[in-house]
Amino acid sequence: MFLYQLHEMGRAWLAPMTFWADAGAKMYSAPGSWLSSVPNAQRIAAGYELLYRLGKDYSKPPFNIKSIEINGLDYPVIEKVVIEKPFCRLLRFKRYSDTAPGVGELKDDPIVLVVAPLSGHHATLLRDTVRTLLRDHKVYITDWTDARMVPLSEGALHLDDYIEYVQEFIRHIGARNLHVISVCQPTVPVLAAISLMAARGEETPLSMTMMGGPIDTRESPTQVNDLAYQRPLWWFENNLVQPVPANYPGRGRKVYPGFLQHMGFVAMNPERHAQSHVEFYEHLIQGDLEDAQSHREFYDEYNAVLDLAGEYYLDTVRIVFQEHLLPKGKWFVRGEHVTPASIGRTALLTIEGELDDISGEGQTQAAHGLCTGIPKTHHKHFTVPGAGHYGIFSGRRWRTQVYPVVRDFIAKYSKKPL
Repeated sequence: MFLYQLHEMGRAWLAPMTFWADAGAKMYSAPGSWLSSVPNAQRIAAGYELLYRLGKDYSKPPFNIKSIEINGLDYPVIEKVVIEKPFCRLLRFKRYSDTAPGVGELKDDPIVLVVAPLSGHHATLLRDTVRTLLRDHKVYITDWTDARMVPLSEGALHLDDYIEYVQEFIRHIGARNLHVISVCQPTVPVLAAISLMAARGEETPLSMTMMGGPIDTRESPTQVNDLAYQRPLWWFENNLVQPVPANYPGRGRKVYPGFLQHMGFVAMNPERHAQSHVEFYEHLIQGDLEDAQSHREFYDEYNAVLDLAGEYYLDTVRIVFQEHLLPKGKWFVRGEHVTPASIGRTALLTIEGELDDISGEGQTQAAHGLCTGIPKTHHKHFTVPGAGHYGIFSGRRWRTQVYPVVRDFIAKYSKKPL
């Protein structure tokens, strides 16, 4: 129960060394410093910076989307908080134009809600997803809050609460003209949210796009799935769920700490991460500043993790990975039966990566077998050749192979709803 406290003590102990390494890197590399001209200054600076980046604390990076280019013109983008809940903010990236033709070009674009994962990384991991979508869409995104920053007085966050958050956001934006995109973990609660809305007779979104998510983890189980399935729930509660230390607003709250999640991420590919840091050191020595900056940007995002509310984490392990309640048709949320077959007027697109080692082949596609109320002609599946998990929503493959499929699917049902 004191693992989190030990981690914080370790961070405090390392802080002076980290600051010293940062200062050393700057002293031996700054053009105006006499130390930058001593023999092997570049190697010394590179070593200091590598030490600094290995020891520093990584905070949530900004989205930093200030403008978007559309048809050769730059449009300013403003990030706005639309709804603020204890564990999540609904953000809108609003595009602006000061010309009549520009306003006309933007006003009829489809509206998209991107439901970001609550599984370790911040919503900023989807920066590339959002930036690309802004070319042709009005974009909203869920920005989940680090649970250690939420006071105990705000109550708990269960998976049922997550589902209600998604429903509230859909209603606020307006389901009639909305398209929902869920990436990885939220495919399950999003499908549940829309299923419940349909069963009640509420309006549902025009389309839902599900990307690399664990709809049915019995299909092609991965290393992540096996860990969740092979251990009893009490093991996760006793070993991974920890109380937040007193130096945070959420002191005393039970969480699955971000640092434990990060250790798990790295443990999946330790050799690749070690090689990446070696290459970073070499790029600094060689003066390859562009590749070195790419490394910094990637790990600034990758190493920034948030704590998950313990009750939400345990709900997810049990419902999604151990008992498979959604694909078995046995899931009840606040006493209501989750029946994806109730959905009839929302088109469905699923996307998987051929080499995804987090959500295996067929896990997301399983949604089609559950959503039997949607006419078959309005189902679509796309497997991205050569893509891993992150490649389906970020990077070159996302922009050149996946996005055109998503864009055209959304455009089709914006023009001709079911």
